[in-house]
Amino acid sequence: GGNLSPQLSWQGAPAGTRSFVLTMHDPDAPTGIGWMHWVVANIPADAESLSRGAAGDAAALPAGALQTRTDFGAPGYGGPCPPEGQSHRYVFTLTALAVDHLPPVTADAMPALVGFLAGANALAAARLEARYGR
Repeated sequence: GGNLSPQLSWQGAPAGTRSFVLTMHDPDAPTGIGWMHWVVANIPADAESLSRGAAGDAAALPAGALQTRTDFGAPGYGGPCPPEGQSHRYVFTLTALAVDHLPPVTADAMPALVGFLAGANALAAARLEARYGR
């Protein structure tokens, strides 16, 4: 509720992890490719969590973390809101990277660019799927 990003925690990053990328994707959105709700790049390797509401408070994100553009057209978090009477899956993916930051990525970077660069530098990824309906 309140369009607050959820609290997320992780542990056990693979050896060599220098940063993380977090995405939240709705594969059930009726677009043909889903909908990207949240993208956070350059999360430092020593981070083990994001607090509830961190997306709305830059000071609450780990130092150096960067929220980039989503399918809403701007950086930040856009919470789940499937059409009335439907439920959608929301997939959180945390990717451990072999680089400490994604060099060409700015707040205006498109989700596809962040995803491409994350995939090119990935050591491992963890996924959490949540379902939300109205």
